[in-house]
Amino acid sequence: MATTEHPPSRLRAWMLEGLSDMGKGIQQAPHALPEPPHKGQRWWRVMCLTGVDYFSTLGYQPGIAALAAGLLSPIATLVLVLVTLAGALPVYRRVASESPHGAGSIAMLERLLSFWQGKLFVLALLGFAATDFLITMTLSAADASTHLVENPHLTAALHSHQLLITLLLIALLGAVFLKGFVEAIGVAFVLVGIYLALNVVVVAVGLWHVLTAGHVVTDWTNALTAQHGNVFLMVGVALLVFPKLALGLSGFETGVAVMPHVRGDPDDTEERPTGRIRDTRKLLTTAALIMSCFLIATSFITTLLIPAPEFKAGGQANGRALAYLAHEYLGNTFGTVYDVSTILILWFAGASAMAGLLNLMPRYLPRYGMAPHWARAVRPMVIVFTLIGFLVTWIFDANVDKQGGAYATGVLVLISSAAIAVTIAARRAGQHKWTIAFGVISAVFLYTTVVNIIERPDGVKIGACFITGIVLVSLMSRLARSFELRVTSVTLDGMAERFVRDIASRKIRFIAKEPERQDKAEYRDKIEQIRSDSDIPLTEDFVFVEVTVTDPSEFEAGLTVCGEVRHDRYRVLAMESASVPNALAALLLHVREMTGRTPHIYFEWTEGNPFANFLRFFLFGQGEVAPVTREVLREAEPDRAKRPRVHTG
Repeated sequence: MATTEHPPSRLRAWMLEGLSDMGKGIQQAPHALPEPPHKGQRWWRVMCLTGVDYFSTLGYQPGIAALAAGLLSPIATLVLVLVTLAGALPVYRRVASESPHGAGSIAMLERLLSFWQGKLFVLALLGFAATDFLITMTLSAADASTHLVENPHLTAALHSHQLLITLLLIALLGAVFLKGFVEAIGVAFVLVGIYLALNVVVVAVGLWHVLTAGHVVTDWTNALTAQHGNVFLMVGVALLVFPKLALGLSGFETGVAVMPHVRGDPDDTEERPTGRIRDTRKLLTTAALIMSCFLIATSFITTLLIPAPEFKAGGQANGRALAYLAHEYLGNTFGTVYDVSTILILWFAGASAMAGLLNLMPRYLPRYGMAPHWARAVRPMVIVFTLIGFLVTWIFDANVDKQGGAYATGVLVLISSAAIAVTIAARRAGQHKWTIAFGVISAVFLYTTVVNIIERPDGVKIGACFITGIVLVSLMSRLARSFELRVTSVTLDGMAERFVRDIASRKIRFIAKEPERQDKAEYRDKIEQIRSDSDIPLTEDFVFVEVTVTDPSEFEAGLTVCGEVRHDRYRVLAMESASVPNALAALLLHVREMTGRTPHIYFEWTEGNPFANFLRFFLFGQGEVAPVTREVLREAEPDRAKRPRVHTG
């Protein structure tokens, strides 16, 4: 079915390197996460790949918690940890079991819905996923630039250039992915190891100062009592401010996305990789426990040791609370080392987010026909995401606090969707206790999401912009690709092949017929009508072609053709497809290649308004069949002499 194409220019070939052929899946190019070797890597090494996203939030989470909860920051963080361990962790351990190939909760929900409502639902989730990953890139770069410009050695020279520095960091990230980035796991392991070790030192020193200065704890508890009265009121307020701390839940979606890199057992199968699932659960649990310990400890020491005004905009601890303590108690030399480590892991968190985008978007949009074919290639998508990152950074003026709401919204929507997906999965499996448990968890996350949206609508606004953009671009792309030959392969069974070989000894004539009525009179009347309309002699014979439309929202798939003899006389090639014209065009081109002869197909004109019929084709795969079949053939085969013939009467 392929036609001769002009060789691409060197720039085009470089840009589209790694682009897979239609129907062969997504080819992982070396510019995103490296394709895992057959055996994968140990789970604790892969944990560092998700850890650059998850653990790097320590760079800004304590400061955001202090701004949101004030003196209640440690108690609110404890609530966050409880929700993490009792809510998000069980949900994603179940996601790892249900979706073990790195597709995550979106793939689980995609399986629950079909047709256009399923596609639109996935597009909405992709909008929030894009919000999550893109804000991870821009927020991490903004916080990295904050650590850079607030360093005592550099603040005088760089303080007024934070926006420019953030844009440069994002540009550098894009440049690295354009060049090639294959050692992601190794680099992540080193960065996470160094960063966590430095944080252990800062936390240990901070706790030592808290313990040796007894008045610090006393002052804090007295201030808490004065502000909030009793413990129950404190817990109630902490529950109310918890949604503002939801950034600390990031990393779980990335954790299941990196599953294909986890080494499983030797007897793992692709259908049920038991060892990979078990070790991914270890990965998720270990990462959650490590992060929980750090969240509690860092919120405690930063709240007690850092004056409240320093957390606010313009304060030395704004967006860099732990770095403030590192400089304050361990000196500027250690503080600078800590700044460098934080900048690197925050920058690499952006790399993890970029890799997540490059893994997620090409998995769905081109398959739906809702992105150009080049969207499967890495480099063009890197340029697109980098430019969007520039725009988001400019809109938020590279401010960490302003992006917190958008980031939390993306994280919470994805976790809520995952919770709903595992609730449905548990219900279908007949696990009543788990259904109730996951239902409660879903309600908690939905409440948190709604509260976060109400209090900080920036996130849903950004998410809505992404969703609107994705839907509009998707529909425009689908419309532009309507006449594309999108059948990935054609397979004829033995009977169908026999029909084609037999008719190839004469003139190959097919009759396109709707499959609804299959009685003897319908076939006889159809032949008589075609003979009359096209003035074909009685000596010529035909083979009927019937296409049953399955899910018209699907864009590309293989085509299986079955031969049948109906009423002991009429030969029929029956097939199922998302689009009648595309299936017919693909069959005609396949028959031409198979026999070396030009096939002819005969239609009758579709009654009704041509525009309405085209909309029927666009949305439901049928309608204006004859002209659309001809147009698909024209685009697939530019040489008119070789093109199969379409006749309409």
